[in-house]
Formats: sequence, C-alpha cells, structure tokens
Amino acid sequence: MWRNKNVWIVLIGEFVVGLGLWAGIIGNLAFMQELVPSDFHKSLILAVGMIAGVAVGPLAGRIIDSTSKKKVLVIASAGRVVSVLFMFIALATNSVLWMILFLISLQIAASFYMPALQAVVPMIVKDKDLIALNGWHMNARTVSRIVGTAAAGLLLSYFDVKWLYIISMIMYLAMFAITFNLNLQEQQTPSTIKEKGKGSFKEVYPMLKEQPVVLMTLVLMVIPTLFLGSFNLVIMKITEIHQSQSLSGLIYAIEGIAFMFGAVVVKYLNTTFKTVTMLFALVYCMGAMELMLYVADVKLFALMTFGIFGLVLGCFYPTTMTIFQRQVPKEFHGRFFAFRNMLDQILFQVVLLSTGALLDFIGLQWMGIVFGVFSLSLSTYFLLELRRRKINMAI
Repeated sequence: MWRNKNVWIVLIGEFVVGLGLWAGIIGNLAFMQELVPSDFHKSLILAVGMIAGVAVGPLAGRIIDSTSKKKVLVIASAGRVVSVLFMFIALATNSVLWMILFLISLQIAASFYMPALQAVVPMIVKDKDLIALNGWHMNARTVSRIVGTAAAGLLLSYFDVKWLYIISMIMYLAMFAITFNLNLQEQQTPSTIKEKGKGSFKEVYPMLKEQPVVLMTLVLMVIPTLFLGSFNLVIMKITEIHQSQSLSGLIYAIEGIAFMFGAVVVKYLNTTFKTVTMLFALVYCMGAMELMLYVADVKLFALMTFGIFGLVLGCFYPTTMTIFQRQVPKEFHGRFFAFRNMLDQILFQVVLLSTGALLDFIGLQWMGIVFGVFSLSLSTYFLLELRRRKINMAI
C-alpha cells in the first residue's frame, strides 16, 4: 500500500487541506469577534454555510456518480481557492456579507470534495488495505487539526488575521496542484447512467433497504455523534466542576493521542475480529463511556472517559468507512457519501442544541445517563435484529 503514489497523494492532500481549513476557521472566529458582538448571530452566520452544504448534497452525489471523480476533486479544490478570494474582500471592506459568501462557497466545495474522496479510497487500494488507509486518513485529518489550530493561534498572536487566509490560500493551491497527480482507473459509468435515466439521489433509499448492514451502521453512527456533538460543551462543564481551565487542554490532548493510536491499531484488530463484530464492541464501549460521565466529577474518571472514547473512536470511524466502501455498490458511492455527510451535519447541530438544553435542565451526570442508556439500547436492538433476521455479519 505504501508504494502506491495515490495513497500518499490522498494522505498528504488531507493534511494540507486540514491546515488550510483550520487556519480559516481560526481566522473566521477572529474576524467575527471584531464585527459581530452577538454569539447567537455568530452561530447563525456559521450555520449558513452548513445549510448550503446540505442543500447541494443531492446534486453533489449525482454528479460524483455520473462523472470522473478526479475531475470533481480538481474542480472542488479550485472552488476552495476561489472561496478564499471572497474572504479577502470581506477583510478589505469589513463586510460580514462577503464572509457569508466565503462560508457558503467553501461549504459547497467541501460537499463535493469529501464524498468524492471517500468514493476514491476503495479505487486506489486493495480491499484488504481499506481499513488501514481509512485509519491513516483519519490520523492525517487529526494531526492537521492539532497542528493547524496551534499554528493559527500562534500566528494570530503576532500577525494580522489576513495572514491566516493567505496561508489558507497557499494550502488550497497546493491541494489543487496535488490532485492533478491522482492516477485513477475509473469505470466508464457516466454514459450508462445517462442512457438508463438513472442517477437520482432517491435511489439511495431502496439501496439502503437492500443493504441492511449499511443501514444499521448508518444509524449506529448516531452514538459517537452524541459524544462528538456535545464534546466542547461537556468539556467546558467538566472544567467548571473542577475549577481548572488547564484540565480542558489535558482532556483534548489525551483524547487526540488516543484517537490516533486507535486509528493505527484498528488494522491489527481487523485481522483478528470480523468487522461487524468489532463495530458492536465499539458502540457498546462508547455507550459505557457516556455512562461514565456520571462520575466525571472525579478527575481521574473524566480523563479515563475521554481517553478510552478517543481510542474507541479511532477504531470506529475506519471500521464504519470500510463497511460503507465494501458494502455499498460502487455506482452509489457518490450519492451515498453525500447523503451520509448531509446526515452528519444535520445530526451534529441537533445534538449540539440538545446538549445545551439537557445540561441546563438535568445537568452533566444525568445527561450522560440519558445518552448512555439510549446508545446501549440502540446497539442491543440492532444486534438482536441481526440475529433474528439471520443477516450475514461476515464482512
């Protein structure tokens, strides 16, 4: 796998894009800090980009399945470069409107780029290497987040915010150049789709009914989203309980390191256990970690909870991605991954809002109980359904 040029292009590209993305995110927050006093208005501005991404999801899925995936990646990379130009205008004019245009165009580009990249991964490695590449891909994204946020924060202390967007532009230009070097053996499906009149986004739903393991995995992804969507709010609450701001940095560090370790060891676990068997072990463990929030007032248990969660999550995402890439027919990859990204964005926002309400009404400990019981019940339901319907779990 490591002798494959395409593998290095995907991993280096993910790291480079992540640096540009996080430089832009830190820049966005700094820009809004000066011009938008209301936190609610800030959240609305950021939500506009997400809504735009969800809106173009069906179109992105159809285009990815009906044309060259490399072409989609190249055009989406160019779209990222163009989007940063809107932000330079925003900086020059102190205009929030231009920033909104930047967020919309950037999210639209991402809505094409991410599903296309997820569809490309099974095209560049053998089936046995899928879980390893998915794990390293997640690590490249995690390292870019850590390095990107740290570097952007440091630069912002010494330089004007425009330099963050200059760095972001450079990273996106580098990704645009790197993408041209992809060498894909793509099946000639576009003409077939056009001749038969297929390619509708609605075709994803009957496909999911025909692939019960895929549908089950898609629903089970609610469980980590409960933790991820509430992540920052929960950490803020834990730091309040312990009256220690330094604790938040320690939690983030432990979770991030554990996540990267999990994304590496998942390859070796996969050689011992069946993929779907691993999936259920991981979701049960996540449910248990949500229950552990009940004792988050004990510092050691709080650190253990996030450390184990990071490790499990590092195993979980490569596992689920491998299930999707193997079980979803290749002619549906673009539409399916676009659909999945839409669900992720919507669900994340719902969990975020629900967490805020639950923390206000019942507190952190009982919220952990609610999340844990729900997660364990959902996991048990699907496990019993698989056995009752005698669905083949040998993936």
